[in-house]
Amino acid sequence: MPRSKNTIPSRNKRKKVFKQAKGFFGQRKNVYTVAKNAVEKSLEYNYRDRRQKKREFRRLWNTRINAAARQDGISYSSLIKKLKDADVQLNRKVLADLAKNDPKAFSAVLEKVK
Repeated sequence: MPRSKNTIPSRNKRKKVFKQAKGFFGQRKNVYTVAKNAVEKSLEYNYRDRRQKKREFRRLWNTRINAAARQDGISYSSLIKKLKDADVQLNRKVLADLAKNDPKAFSAVLEKVK
């Protein structure tokens, strides 16, 4: 019986890695073993940073809300407490957008909860 070399599936596997490594610098784009390691590492970073992005945006929103609230004489933590007590259903993303782009509307929200 003739020997099977698995040529086509092996080539396809390598092509998949090289396609993912497109745009990498130096041997990371055209040497299979180096490219495979670089692609695996990049996928790990990709997975990790999708979660870190959520943390970073929440921190940014909190900072913006705090800065705008302190201009009206209230701290961030007391503002969040009063929003919960007043049952205002605005999340931090919306509050931060109001604080940045529409300070009058943000002040109106503050007046409602005071």
